[in-house]
Formats: sequence, C-alpha cells, structure tokens
Amino acid sequence: MNERNFERNLGGGVNRRHKLFSEIISVKNLLLAWHEFKRGKLKKRDVQEFVLNLEDHLFTLHDDLAQGTYSHSPYTSFFVRDPKLRHIHKPAVRDRILHHAIVLSIEPLFEPYFIFNSYSSRLGKGTHAAVAQLRRLAWHVSRNNTKTIWILQCDVRKFFDSVDHDILLRLVRRRIIDDNLLGLIERIVRSYHTTPGKGIPLGNLTSQLLSNVYLNELDQFITKRLGIQNYVRYADDIAIVGRNKIALEGLTSVIQEFLDEKLKLTLHPRKIILRKWHQGVDFLGYVVFPHYSILRTKTKRRMLRRLNQKNLQSYLGILRHCRGYGVKTQIGTVLNVGSG
Repeated sequence: MNERNFERNLGGGVNRRHKLFSEIISVKNLLLAWHEFKRGKLKKRDVQEFVLNLEDHLFTLHDDLAQGTYSHSPYTSFFVRDPKLRHIHKPAVRDRILHHAIVLSIEPLFEPYFIFNSYSSRLGKGTHAAVAQLRRLAWHVSRNNTKTIWILQCDVRKFFDSVDHDILLRLVRRRIIDDNLLGLIERIVRSYHTTPGKGIPLGNLTSQLLSNVYLNELDQFITKRLGIQNYVRYADDIAIVGRNKIALEGLTSVIQEFLDEKLKLTLHPRKIILRKWHQGVDFLGYVVFPHYSILRTKTKRRMLRRLNQKNLQSYLGILRHCRGYGVKTQIGTVLNVGSG
C-alpha cells in the first residue's frame, strides 16, 4: 500500500495526522485507553487506588497534556525471571494509560510498513506463530525435507538497553507529522535511560511498538537490500534459513556492520548459532525438528518447578504446540504428589 492510499484509509489522511495529539489526549480516548489497560489488572493495588477517583485522574491527565504541563512519573523497578533475569521498569498507572492511548492511535501508522515475518507484539502473531513460520520456511527451503538446510540464529546484545534515542526518534518522525505528538513521544522516550541517550524500558507498552519501529530497519535491510525472505524475527531473536552454510556464515558480519552503522547495536557473540535443521533448532522456548518440536529443557524444568492448579491450563496450552506427552505425564505425577 502506498503512503497516499494508506493516509486515505485512515479516514482523514494528512489532516488527521496533524490532529493526532488532540485525538489522543481527549478524555474520550483516555477513557478508551483505560478500558484497554485495566484488563487483568484490577486486583493490583495501584490500579484499585486509581479507579477510586477515575474521572478526576483522567481529567487531570487530559488537562496536564493540553496545557503542556505533563511530565512522566518516575519508574518502579523490579526483576522478573522468564526464564532469564530481566530488569523491569514500570511507570505509574496514569502514564501507562497514556501509553495505551498513544499506541492505539499510532500503531496503524507503522503497521503497514512492518514485514510479515516480524512476530513480536503484533496482533495475530506471537511466539507460537513465529515457531510455526520458521517450520514452514524450513520445509520450503529443504524442499519438503529432501535437502539439507541450515538455520542461522542471532540475538542482539542487550537490545532494550542499547536503543539509541536520537535514532529512534528520527525513525518515528518518518510516520508522524504532528509536532505536539512528536514532543510527547520524545518526552516518554527520554523519561528513561540506561546510559545517556540510550535505552527503553521493558515495562512500557510504547517500548513494544517502538522496538518494532527500530528493528524494522534491520528487517528491511535483510529482506529488501539482501533479498533474504527466509527470515523470522521475534523481538531481537533472529532466524534465517538457507541451504548454503558458507553464505549464512558470511551473513553475520554483514548484519553486524549494518547494526553498528545504522542502529548502534551489537550481535551477542555467544548467541550466533548455525545448525542443521535435523539437529534441532532452539527457538523461542522450543527445540524445532523437521517433524516435531519439543520444549527446551530449561523451559520444561521451570514449568514443572512452578506448576500449580492456577497455571495448569496455561502450561497445557504451551504443550499443545509441541510433542509433550512425556511432560504431561510428569505434570500428572507432580499434581498427584501435591494433592497427596
């Protein structure tokens, strides 16, 4: 879709894009963002406190934004393990509602420019869809498993901590022309840093969209400039399928040069892996083989360690996407022991 047609499909074209800030900060839109935000969070203390004076909070947020007095609140910091240890920075409820309002409005401006095989934080995508697409690509390149193929995997080192604010904001300006909205997004981006001018927080909804905006440059480079279509990306995890081992080996230096020059990122040297498909490829929690997938050993151990009746259905859902009969048997044993 070209840019003119895309703008027409938005319902207001360029004129609407100039008025996005006013739409986003309207009380009506903030209330819509609240309804999106509150799902599954109403038992949280900070959310319960916010809802006690919901209308006052939303009107105050609107006024602060309209009068130019809004400032982003400090972040609450904590760690989670999923499975690796991650440092989460969570903003206050009112800021998170604003993040929802912004994403709801600007995501349609960026979505048409993302490649199909980008699977993180996008409607109808996700980890299971990414694994399924990697399998489809592998079957295609291997000509239905009649040819030996290799899968190159790469991981960007400390991606969220390394995002360059100036580069990110320059990319955002390609699609957004509302100066007030650009100023608001810049305020949010610069509300957090790991080192001066770098880093976006894992706890922001805006970070999910902005990470795709940032890494879309890599997607376009690989698929358009290099002409490689057998490529899947989920967040900063990358997989490329090919039959030529030497060519795949040579790609890592080309990708690293682009990342260094254009995005100021670095591939994790210990996470550049090249394996034959039939040896099993560890991707997004599963080990993928030609005819089946199994859970990664660490994932299985973590599941059995944390297993209880509350998360049982969620874990069984994960097992539906792989060969999990043995794990289901172990789950039954753990639950029976627990109930005894």
